[in-house]
Amino acid sequence: MEDKTTKDGIPFPWELGVFDAHCHPTDTMTSISDIPHMKATALTVMSTRGEDQELVDEVAKQLGDYYHGSKHGNGKIVPCFGWHPWFAHQIRVEGDGEDTTINAIESKTRHYRNVLTGTMGTEAENIAFFKTLPTPKPLSTLLSETKTRLLAHPNALVGEIGLDKAFRLPMPWQEDELDSRNSGLTPGSREGRKLSPYRVVIAHQKALLKAQLQLAGELRRAVSVHSVQGHGVVLECFQELWRGYERKVESKRRRKKMVDQERNEEEEDDDDDDKEKEVDATPLPYPPRICMHSYSGFPEAVKQLLHSSVPSDVYFSFSTVINFTGPTVNRVKSTLEALPDDRILIESDLHTAGKQMDDLLEDVVRTVCHVKGWSLEDGTKLLAENWRRFVFG
Repeated sequence: MEDKTTKDGIPFPWELGVFDAHCHPTDTMTSISDIPHMKATALTVMSTRGEDQELVDEVAKQLGDYYHGSKHGNGKIVPCFGWHPWFAHQIRVEGDGEDTTINAIESKTRHYRNVLTGTMGTEAENIAFFKTLPTPKPLSTLLSETKTRLLAHPNALVGEIGLDKAFRLPMPWQEDELDSRNSGLTPGSREGRKLSPYRVVIAHQKALLKAQLQLAGELRRAVSVHSVQGHGVVLECFQELWRGYERKVESKRRRKKMVDQERNEEEEDDDDDDKEKEVDATPLPYPPRICMHSYSGFPEAVKQLLHSSVPSDVYFSFSTVINFTGPTVNRVKSTLEALPDDRILIESDLHTAGKQMDDLLEDVVRTVCHVKGWSLEDGTKLLAENWRRFVFG
């Protein structure tokens, strides 16, 4: 087996700090004990559904939150709380077809009929499928729970949230499947089940995404966004929140003056390690920082997201498994080549912690450095700086 520490004859500089911008280790709770022994400096740990919100909270409390520049020890976890579009159907938007005159079963059936598109064939089969799904949680309850968790972790993010036009709900578990199910995996995900014909209506996904983006803006937290075949709708959602808050497009001379001023201020801060930066807590109607996770969109869309009038700072994260395998590799490389150096992040997007996660992080750092023409040392430093700026502002 290849020695990862000296790939291409160049040792990997873990000591410079390597940060996973998006991962799911709570999907395999038995791997959590490996996190303290990982080479990665910190993990940005996503939640996605009802079964893992509390797990992410517990892991962060157990292993410690990561704090930038802490002099009093540090954890390895940046917890993230959000509801993934794959589970958007499990959330009920109050007032959306709600009828208080019908019983709970009828209300549940009506909800799923409204938010799902597709059919099993017969009406009886459709109703039978709806009955296997959980009772939907009110959106107001989800937002309240998420806000409580975010406030308990001052550096927590909102994620994973987003849109997915391709996803279909899995079929219910069959008895023979349950017998062979991996009990070490956190329930709620597909786990290889056959797919049903049902998809979540995009308008419903968008309503859930927008509400969570607004919560992130209220608390001035960064967000991690999932987008599959929905980049246009995601951009539309962002633009609705940005409207009226666009940045004034300054002249090149003015921009240079502002950059120089910010650089001088940063140098002054560096000269005084004990001085803490004041954090602006004024609520916003949009998230201040956005990560487009495992980004696979076209370079043209990047230009829109990075337009100088956009009030959010948008970052783009890349993973080996999603971005550098399969038919979109060349497009991803073109996008990566065109991206500003300071807007690039790396991730594993893996469901289990430990050596495999470290290996994936090393692979994607090396790949990004190769595509961008960076030295391994300079690239690792730059990616670490980008992650800190994305998470902490």
